[in-house]
Amino acid sequence: MVRFMASSLSDAEAAAPAPSSGRTKPLSVVALSLIPKLVLRAPRTGMVLGALAMLALLGPVLVEENLLKFGWGLVLARHGIDATEGTLGLSMVLGVIASRGLVRSPRRKREEEDDAATDVARATALLPQQENASAGLVRLGDKRILFSDCGQGFIMYARQGRSLVALFDPVGPKHLWAPLVEKFIAEARRTRSRPVFYQVSADFLPVAVDMRLQALKLGEQAVVDLTAFTLAGGDWLKLRRSINRAERDGLAFELLAQEAVPSVLDELETVSDTWLSAHKAGEKGFSLGTFDRAYVAAGPVAVIRLEGQIVAFASLMTASSNGDAFIDLMRHVPGVHRGMMDLLFVKIMEALKGQGFRTLNLGMAPLAGLSGHRRAPAWNHVARQVFEHGERFYNFRGVRAFKEKFDPDWQPRYLAVAGQGLPILSLIDVTLLIGGGLKSLLRK
Repeated sequence: MVRFMASSLSDAEAAAPAPSSGRTKPLSVVALSLIPKLVLRAPRTGMVLGALAMLALLGPVLVEENLLKFGWGLVLARHGIDATEGTLGLSMVLGVIASRGLVRSPRRKREEEDDAATDVARATALLPQQENASAGLVRLGDKRILFSDCGQGFIMYARQGRSLVALFDPVGPKHLWAPLVEKFIAEARRTRSRPVFYQVSADFLPVAVDMRLQALKLGEQAVVDLTAFTLAGGDWLKLRRSINRAERDGLAFELLAQEAVPSVLDELETVSDTWLSAHKAGEKGFSLGTFDRAYVAAGPVAVIRLEGQIVAFASLMTASSNGDAFIDLMRHVPGVHRGMMDLLFVKIMEALKGQGFRTLNLGMAPLAGLSGHRRAPAWNHVARQVFEHGERFYNFRGVRAFKEKFDPDWQPRYLAVAGQGLPILSLIDVTLLIGGGLKSLLRK
């Protein structure tokens, strides 16, 4: 069976999990003993332990794929615990949290699905007027939608455990953001849930302050200015050579318009299914695109062919109102060519620039760009240590370096939550939400 490389830019740089230590403690015992420190407010030492556990759980969220092994290896190796034998202990810690959902009757579930489909159609109709192409993730249909009173804006969100997790900035004109956020927080309180805002931009911070939310930096998002993008000049020599070599060796790029995508869906699905099987992975969701035929066929798709066969693809979202584009789902065959991903990204940029688009969102570099001065939050200090010394588990620097070669503008992204301290339970809920639930995470 053909094996596949990582499906996202972050995964392409991921390192292997750390080897297990020699003498180990039973993870179930240690995990139970750490629960009070991880969940309750504690002195500074407890907060650091909580932060490390938080990063362990946040791993698959930050890197946009399955890095749970990285996180647990980082936290547990220093305690002499064998993370490879930790399924039982992990189940005990997360199982309690994941089991808090309510059981719904089949009839109620059908009614909710019908309402959700109506809301998705209503939200999708607003997308052509939006500035950020990533708002198109609302079409996945796995999120609830809270509309503004005037119906011209919305927040897409999902429930996990005791958290209501909103994705990105509110969608719509900025004058609607504050009342929408206030409405969302009121809904969270009504349902006795924690309001959580995931991957919000710096534009959201004034609203966060007004609503008494604290913002924790998750990393930096790479956005390429397509109007200035060019491979001319000495600074681009290495990238030009990589592209030229890939094309000489027979790789060919094509950007398929939306109407041309249905004819290649079988090929794309084969690529996707083989990749999932090779990695023993299931589809994610929420902030990550999934391979659903209708979802993929709803927009343009960039493909790389070798001898006529598709060996790589990337689905794209576009916002014509502001000329923004977003690389969504990306999967490819391993070992085809070292320059294949360079070719795919450069050709996407050139094609979109030729069509008049102004910006291309390459996604986040996790934990990048966090300040480390003495007065910085505890979260920053822990995250910086992971970024600078966590190469054994994940190549954080490599992810940023890969995206840096395209000379992007680095824009901060935050997690905004109510209350003070480290929001461990909220981060656990976000991780479970994106990873497809506890069973999906434990299966990896």
